[in-house]
Amino acid sequence: MAETAGRPSLAQRRKAALRFEIAREAVRLFTSQGVTPTTGEHIAQAVGVSPRTLWRHFPTKESCVLPLLTAGLDAAVSQLRLWPAGMSLLDFFTDVRGRGGPPPADPAVLDLIRMTSTDPALRAVWLQAHDDALPVLAELLARRSGGSPDDLRVKVHAATLNGALRAAAEDFARRYADDPATPDRTIAHCLLDAVRAASEGLPY
Repeated sequence: MAETAGRPSLAQRRKAALRFEIAREAVRLFTSQGVTPTTGEHIAQAVGVSPRTLWRHFPTKESCVLPLLTAGLDAAVSQLRLWPAGMSLLDFFTDVRGRGGPPPADPAVLDLIRMTSTDPALRAVWLQAHDDALPVLAELLARRSGGSPDDLRVKVHAATLNGALRAAAEDFARRYADDPATPDRTIAHCLLDAVRAASEGLPY
């Protein structure tokens, strides 16, 4: 039977599920015993796969966490695809916050984002995830403006939005670590604050 149009194949879904399992075990080990002492072999053993299988999916132990980082960006892009015509970006994020915002943040992802501030290799993976998101954001903004993703203005706007998303995630991860029970500081609040700051331009 042919695959349903647009739906990943069973093999693709299994591959994605394995990559997420590897990512979660990598974060768990990095958090519990540190990034440096953790080896790719440790991660493979925790998942129940061979090191060869792990290295087939990821080039380094730090890159094992990439699926968790890109999932958050994918969720943000999915929200942006619902951005109604005629509504400003700031009003859209205000509306998102009023409707409860994105799904609750995964504590494992917040642990990971905090680690990216102290581990250079994890930081590189975090920045790579955002770099990979840039053309997607540029395409989305270009369609909305009627311009081209290659226009410098669109690229600058995409980079500004990308930076706001990254700053919001890092700020929320830090706040959550300080007080996980704080009910009025959600990721939606941080996103709105970051987009508001971005929309002010450069007042220097």
